[in-house]
Amino acid sequence: MVARIAPALLLASALSACQPAPEAVGRAETGPMPVYQGIETRLLDGDLVNFLVALTGTNEREAVERYAECAAARYALIRGYGFARHVRTNVSEEAGIWRADAVYTISPALPRGIGLIDAEVVAENCVREGIPTV
Repeated sequence: MVARIAPALLLASALSACQPAPEAVGRAETGPMPVYQGIETRLLDGDLVNFLVALTGTNEREAVERYAECAAARYALIRGYGFARHVRTNVSEEAGIWRADAVYTISPALPRGIGLIDAEVVAENCVREGIPTV
């Protein structure tokens, strides 16, 4: 009986080794991993800030927009503010390099309008998602 179980265990073991690791499956399902190329921050006027970001390794416009949002959230926190409001984002892609030119206002209190972000919450989510910030 032991002789029959051992070959079955070996076969099961060999077959399980052919399965991709769970983390490899997750990466394949979510697509390629972005490569973050850096953030340039420009203070335009008081609470108005411009963020220039670039990344490669993605086919999604949303990835570079999210990168700019993460930069804005962390910048607001660094300046002692808790909120940011999205003003505009221009996105371009050339030769696989995605660039965003985004403008946000930062403020200590919840501003009026649409496109509001709670800087602390967004920055924490960016850390969890592995998106770098300023």
